[in-house]
Amino acid sequence: MTTTANPGSSPAAPMPELAPAEVAQWRAEEAELIELLTRTRQRLGGVAAFRIGPRPTVLVTDPEAVQHVLGRHPERYVKRSHRARMLAGDGVLSASGDAWKRQRRMLQAQFTGPGMRRYEQRIAAAARRTADRWAGYAQSGERVDIGEQMRHFALDTIWRALTGHPLDAATERELDRIPVVVAALPQLPDGARAHDAVAGDLARIDAVAHAAVDAARRREDGPDGPGVLRDLLDAAEHHPEYTDRLIRDELVTLLVAGHETTATTLTWLYLLLDAHPDARTWALAAGPEGSPERREAVQALVSETLRLYPSAWILPRHALTDDTLAGHHVEAGTDLLVCPYLTHRDPALWPDPERFDPTRFTPGGTRPAHLGAYFPFGLGARACLGTQFALRESTALLELLLPAHTVDFRSTPAGAVWGITVRPDGPTPAVLTAATGG
Repeated sequence: MTTTANPGSSPAAPMPELAPAEVAQWRAEEAELIELLTRTRQRLGGVAAFRIGPRPTVLVTDPEAVQHVLGRHPERYVKRSHRARMLAGDGVLSASGDAWKRQRRMLQAQFTGPGMRRYEQRIAAAARRTADRWAGYAQSGERVDIGEQMRHFALDTIWRALTGHPLDAATERELDRIPVVVAALPQLPDGARAHDAVAGDLARIDAVAHAAVDAARRREDGPDGPGVLRDLLDAAEHHPEYTDRLIRDELVTLLVAGHETTATTLTWLYLLLDAHPDARTWALAAGPEGSPERREAVQALVSETLRLYPSAWILPRHALTDDTLAGHHVEAGTDLLVCPYLTHRDPALWPDPERFDPTRFTPGGTRPAHLGAYFPFGLGARACLGTQFALRESTALLELLLPAHTVDFRSTPAGAVWGITVRPDGPTPAVLTAATGG
């Protein structure tokens, strides 16, 4: 069921709320939060509340209401402290207010439009490096973990963008602490004990970040020239708010946002292709290597994967003022959870929503037109800055790997882990085989 939203309508009705018995059952089952959100939407529609504390929390999945909250009125519905602040500090992901506006303006030119052109060679080099590694694995028959492979590729790519240098083995070992901290964040205790629990990992990440900043300050450019770090240091000459600490925070923010989500998306994609091998055949048959038709088909594979497993599966917001949402009253101080995962699986928007069908994202496909129906990277002013970068690197890698190798998983994860991202809940061991044709 999808509620037809009518933001701003009058008079506003009370917000429908999930029955306490449903919440009690969820607690008794010790189920994931996604189960409670799914029940709320199934029972009450695309804008509804549930109560697990003293105040109700409002779930938003209806596309018009999504557009109202994220797209039209970001000043009414704001982000509060981000779970990743302990790791990313005051970087653009967790910043707010005027500081966030300044930081976003600074970075926006780097990762959108013409700014993306400076990364094309770096993305291609990282993709070729992974393709060469896979060719060696296919020849040797060595078992590899697809998730780890995708993390290496995505980290190599963003590291090249930030520093101008390929990722070396020593740096990768230290930055492997990032996914460890990200995975731990939702389970960490409150207060100072939370920092203590990951202090060693944070120290190793900080050491890498500070070394990279120092190298950029010494203008030790990589083979493709300077990276984003140099631009941040140049900005510091005219904007005193860009202290070494803030530059460190932006670097770590971009490392977290720039590799964890892409790696997870690519891992899910290969798991989906394992269950739906005809999708690979379809993409490769769309056109010859390097053709616009094949690139469009590969992009459709990525887009459909992001529909089922969006990079940002849940987007918390906080209402600063009273408002009317979908005809219902929202009080100032209310917390909201905008959930792309559930919007993307709404059968009223997406026919047969659990089916992996990349043709939804080709001309004539069944993708809904409403902006609020598909937003794997968020929507509006706070949408992910790196959307173009993530899509380009994913497509560049898949254009090399899909025709060259088939992936034979030795086991596949049984489910998902619902943290900052939604990721497979176990290892993804596989053997690679050189493909014929393609």
